Amino acid sequence: MVRPRALPYDPQTQPRVGNGWVPVRPGPPLPLSGLQRTGEGMAVRNWENAEARPLLLEELGERYRRYRLADPAAETAMAWSLCRYGQLAPLTACRRDGRAELLDGFKRRSAAAQASWPTLSVRVLEIDERSAKAAIFGLNSVGRRPQELEEAWIVQALVREDGLSQLEAAELLGRHRSWVCRRLALLERLCDEAQAELRLGVLSVGLARQLTRLPVGNQAAVLATARRATLTMTEVQGVIDLLRGATPEQEALLLQDPRAALLQTTGVPGPGRDPRLSPAGNRLARHLGMLLELLGRLENWQRHPGLAELKREDCRLLAPLFARLSRDARRVANLVDELWPAELLESCS
Repeated sequence: MVRPRALPYDPQTQPRVGNGWVPVRPGPPLPLSGLQRTGEGMAVRNWENAEARPLLLEELGERYRRYRLADPAAETAMAWSLCRYGQLAPLTACRRDGRAELLDGFKRRSAAAQASWPTLSVRVLEIDERSAKAAIFGLNSVGRRPQELEEAWIVQALVREDGLSQLEAAELLGRHRSWVCRRLALLERLCDEAQAELRLGVLSVGLARQLTRLPVGNQAAVLATARRATLTMTEVQGVIDLLRGATPEQEALLLQDPRAALLQTTGVPGPGRDPRLSPAGNRLARHLGMLLELLGRLENWQRHPGLAELKREDCRLLAPLFARLSRDARRVANLVDELWPAELLESCS
């Protein structure tokens, strides 16, 4: 079993805990400015003054856990931290139907169960349902922002279950309306297969956003094509642009050979794929190809016509960028000399 890495706590300055509970000082107020501006759940304004007290693990409900992604590895690391350092901060919960329902601290509760702890320190807030969801968002934005899928679950619950408009949800969470619209699209305009891959971390959020531009019925085929042809994000965007106005025959040809279709339409060749290289090797080859192409253009421009084409003010403003280019290019060249075998580099000279 791999030993979990220690979390960034100082055991010399933190309380030691056996199998019982040790009071923990409240931390600083969390950024729940959206709640304070809208007036939803006014009790949250004074949440930092709520008293933390020990509660049995079986008294802590997890009805709000559906808004959080499971992370077994993090729970194991948390169990190790609890055993070594004790509980360093209280959990946060709200009262629902006479029961404390967790808003923050799901990993700590699971870790405490693994470590056979009977109780945990919990701060219980008196807030309404809308404010509870906003608190989940705010409490879990400290240190690590929630993943976009988790944000989407909270936004969807506020809009579809609690009846808020997109603008009201944006104000409650302290975000822009377009942010709310994008989060909703990840759940309501994305096919089931893509959502499953997004949940597992296999599908990037950027690619998921591109897929939401298509009807749900066409997304799985595009996703499979992107995987098979190892398309870049820019290429996927181009394929989707072409699909939106394509006939069934054009769609079939486009999905069969997307790079050929992009070349025919734009006239710009996409990055090729070398079957001898691994996926990582092909990605690096694409990056190198783009970089070398841009360096070649820049070299040719400086020779013909070069600085003679620029005004004096242009030179003054662009000089810092060229200085950075020179510095970064030297740094990359030094890393190449240091990390790559000399015999390989000399054979290509």
